[in-house]
Amino acid sequence: MDESQTNENETEDDTPQWLYTGGAVRAMDAWAIANLGVSGLRLMRRAAQACVQKIADLWPEVHNIAVFCGKGNNAGDGYLIAGILAERGYSVTAFEVSPHDQLVGDAASAYEFCVQTDCLRTEGYGLPKEHQRFDLVVDALLGTGLNGDLRDDYQAAVDHINALSRPVIAVDLPTGLCADSGRQLGRAVQATATVTFIGHKRGLFTGDGPDCSGEIICDDLGVPGDVDQYLDDNITRDPGYRVSRLSLSLLMRMFPNRARNSHKYKFGHVLVIGGNKGMSGAVLMTAEAALRSGAGIVSVATHPSHASALVTRRPELMCRGIETDADLEPMLDAASVVAIGPGLGKNEWAVQLHASALDHCRSTGKPMVIDADGLNLLALNERVEQSWILTPHPGEAERLRPGSRQGDRFDSVRQIQEQFGGHVLLKGAGTTIFDDDGLALCPYGNPGMSVAGMGDVLTGVIASMCAQGLGPATAIRLGVCLHARAGDVVADHEGPRGMFATDLLPVLRRLVNHIDVS
Repeated sequence: MDESQTNENETEDDTPQWLYTGGAVRAMDAWAIANLGVSGLRLMRRAAQACVQKIADLWPEVHNIAVFCGKGNNAGDGYLIAGILAERGYSVTAFEVSPHDQLVGDAASAYEFCVQTDCLRTEGYGLPKEHQRFDLVVDALLGTGLNGDLRDDYQAAVDHINALSRPVIAVDLPTGLCADSGRQLGRAVQATATVTFIGHKRGLFTGDGPDCSGEIICDDLGVPGDVDQYLDDNITRDPGYRVSRLSLSLLMRMFPNRARNSHKYKFGHVLVIGGNKGMSGAVLMTAEAALRSGAGIVSVATHPSHASALVTRRPELMCRGIETDADLEPMLDAASVVAIGPGLGKNEWAVQLHASALDHCRSTGKPMVIDADGLNLLALNERVEQSWILTPHPGEAERLRPGSRQGDRFDSVRQIQEQFGGHVLLKGAGTTIFDDDGLALCPYGNPGMSVAGMGDVLTGVIASMCAQGLGPATAIRLGVCLHARAGDVVADHEGPRGMFATDLLPVLRRLVNHIDVS
């Protein structure tokens, strides 16, 4: 009987899930060996059996399998996988990328098991004709311990695996992918599926991780889920070792249905500031997104040349042309949340409105969502505020914090928050969030959303969540997930290419009303 405890690809959407650094998972592994009476070799065998079972589940027709083994415990997993496959009647070739005499401990024992099964082993794998017979490749080169660019011999092995154009299952982590940041360390294996162990590695879900990992399957190897609390109490004080993977269904439970005895003032007043001369589109998308997400009232403070056109396009908006910051004051007083930046520009008009809005929200404590040129102006201000929400893309993040580690999205978002305060998200594949509630990651979204206007819509959604009574920490998390999930629905129905930012608006309306969007 297999000892594996293989779980499905993803937990149910309403199940909380944590993502970990590679170091945290290694500490959890060590704890399990020391405290559960389970040997390292037994855990390794469970990992190998989980991979073998997943191969049988995903590719029942394959027979000829290549297993690339590197060094350390990842190689040990590979040699056990090769041996178990051979015992089950598969045709297996195990390739040594690092000499087996460098293996120690459990990995060396795993190699000896592979030898006993008579798997063919070779140190040379550059034989194209021989490789044409492979149906599947197992990547067991390197795991979570990699923290620098790949050596030349491993780069060559990665290139060879990718060039085979066969399905690839990665063991724990695609070789060349950083477990903590999700960036490629030189080049990385392009896996069809990844079986990761004990806990999800956070790098699988952001940056290059989603492109490299394919389908992600997590097997806990029988290690109890409360081990992370032990780590929190006894090993690390770094909140970054554990990242919350957000769930839209869980967040929506904090977004109650409306009482029948409701009126518009119960659902907040969003003021959108932006739309400098010739830039009215962005502010309109933000305002419409706020309305479609459920805000009771939405006002727009914009350049005088746009006010009449905006209200003609969307008469539900209250639009006013603003000449000076004095014109803005009554609109600020009336609002319950301010969204600033879309189409704002950086001229004197923009600077005045930006300063006035910041001063007002600081003095009143009103939540404020800052995007686009609002962020670019903030980068010159060096101000700190705990109530605002900052929504940079990578370019804006670099301007907010020059030299921040853009290759490590988790570190970058933390650096920005530590400098400016409040609640910060970093947009991109695997949008990351950091505030006093810790690190979080949005698991939704797709490449079709890489178009102009998406950030403007997101700003409106987050502002609307604040207007409807959610605290900034919840508003930023729910807003990001609603926005990204709406993008996924559009992509599922019509494809990712050619998506408009405004395509999300009708889907957002269904989502906030708990209406099925499948």
